[in-house]
Amino acid sequence: MSTKTSTTQEQEKGARRRVSTRTFVLASLVVILLLAGVVSYFASAHPDGLEHVAETLGFDTTAGDHGTEASPFADYGTSGVDNGFLSGGIAGVVGVVLVGAVMWAVLALLRRGRKRD
Repeated sequence: MSTKTSTTQEQEKGARRRVSTRTFVLASLVVILLLAGVVSYFASAHPDGLEHVAETLGFDTTAGDHGTEASPFADYGTSGVDNGFLSGGIAGVVGVVLVGAVMWAVLALLRRGRKRD
């Protein structure tokens, strides 16, 4: 038989430290930025599925230039940066920041709409 009361057991369970939402979000952001900025350099250099099929079937040479080819982050790199590692890292980090900003704006709009109801 256990000599602990149910109140003591509940206190012990509550004594486990919970991670705050802010800490979780900041730690997640650090991991995401490291993945986007560093680990993305080690991504496969082989063509993706569509490019592979086009090469296999022999119509890869018929493709034209993409409409966003002159954009600063075309082809998973940063224009004007000659270092491949740095170019891909900057593009990855900027992508994460932009997607995060859009997500934050959408959540802020949803939150505002909920307060009105």
